[in-house]
Amino acid sequence: MTEINLKEYIANVRSGSIGIVEETHKAIEKSKKINSIYNYFNVISEHHAISQAEELKKKIKQKKATGRLLGIFISVKDSICVKDVESTSGSKILQGYKPLFDAFVIQKVKEEGGIIIGKTSQDEFGFGSFSINVGIGFKIPKNPIDKERACGGSSGGAAGITKKASFQHIALGESTGGSIAAPAAFCDVFGLCPTYGRVSRHGLIDFGNSLDKIGPIGKTVEDVVWLMNVISGYDKNDSTSLNVKNEDFESYFKKPIKGMKIGIIKEAFAEGVEREVQKKVYKGIQEFEEEGVKTEEISLELPIKYGLATYYMIGTSEASTNLAKFCGMRYGIAEKLEGNFNEYFTKVRSNNFGDETKRRILLGTFARMAGYRDAYYIKAMKVRTLMINEYKKAFKKYDALVSPAVPILPPKFSEIEKLTPLQNYMMDVMLVGPNVCGLPHLNVPVGYEKNLPVGMLLIADHLQEGKLIQLGSAIEKGH
Repeated sequence: MTEINLKEYIANVRSGSIGIVEETHKAIEKSKKINSIYNYFNVISEHHAISQAEELKKKIKQKKATGRLLGIFISVKDSICVKDVESTSGSKILQGYKPLFDAFVIQKVKEEGGIIIGKTSQDEFGFGSFSINVGIGFKIPKNPIDKERACGGSSGGAAGITKKASFQHIALGESTGGSIAAPAAFCDVFGLCPTYGRVSRHGLIDFGNSLDKIGPIGKTVEDVVWLMNVISGYDKNDSTSLNVKNEDFESYFKKPIKGMKIGIIKEAFAEGVEREVQKKVYKGIQEFEEEGVKTEEISLELPIKYGLATYYMIGTSEASTNLAKFCGMRYGIAEKLEGNFNEYFTKVRSNNFGDETKRRILLGTFARMAGYRDAYYIKAMKVRTLMINEYKKAFKKYDALVSPAVPILPPKFSEIEKLTPLQNYMMDVMLVGPNVCGLPHLNVPVGYEKNLPVGMLLIADHLQEGKLIQLGSAIEKGH
């Protein structure tokens, strides 16, 4: 843990009592050292970070440094574009790609004085629950609590460095089906996935257009709030961006929770959820009750029963469309031009996509084929609407819903190897519901079992991130 909190640190940077260039050099060296053991970065953007720090130093001298993230180090999931920094989405096919622009969230971070320290490791294009489906030539990130175990996916590197960093740091993650909350749960940190459209997707290398959401991962609720305040807001370059009034999420921080109502999702504590995980999450629920929160069990059958099938049908369909542009001509590594275009595209994609990526392209292409589209893709879209309606009905009665974030403790790599692809997909069973329905959700660490972290998932209605922050900070206060 850092010795001073976020606000104190920013104040010290602004006053000049912390030298930002020296601090940046230290953070880079520490990141390199951590990375040599844990593989949390695909790229450490040393020169980029130092030039940012030099610019900030000039502004500080001129008394012009006013940014809300002044001198805070921000790691960025590799699927989010940073100008002139290699951004590969963890895939060999994009090696060498340096975007000519910053993603919207990166623009916002830079405007507020945040320093981009590097691009974090992930499952290739976000396809995975454990961050083990990395692209060809990439390294698998290791759990910060136990190096023999997985970080969770797909923002594994983002969650891992958040836990390990001894400097002032917040991560930018991205979630399609659970990729912020799952690694946050496995790495004992807070991860907030916002309402779909609350944060612009402009400059994100897409997995699923109707599912992708960028959000913060931090050591504390305050860290998460701090970054969320900066990155949320309307963006005219993103057609899915919500034109809603920006909230000050800090106003919810440490707000009393007495009198709030929480629904405990009954199906989320059924067979398949490890006893240790259940035990810790129930302890977290008990802490809510002690603070005066009313809790009761609720049945939410559709998201648990049909969420996975719906998610994988929609997600793979959108992924196969999005990945069509990586063919060696428009985007992606070029190979020797020979044969007809089908043969050429096949060679490029066969040589440079990993196994899981190929699997999802095939599944998605099949789901959208003539004769199958109505039976699979359209049906999944209809079920999504039914799921949203079921959640909406629950939120008429409850401020938030609660479940485990993931059904198991962080597994060993040797255990994951034995899982089939379907068993792998089952790891997302708690998280696909809120992701498919675009609902905000927060992973809250609730302690350790067998020396391994457990995360509790809080879900709120659309645009109700404030309630999650309120509840999350109450639990954090008690730990």
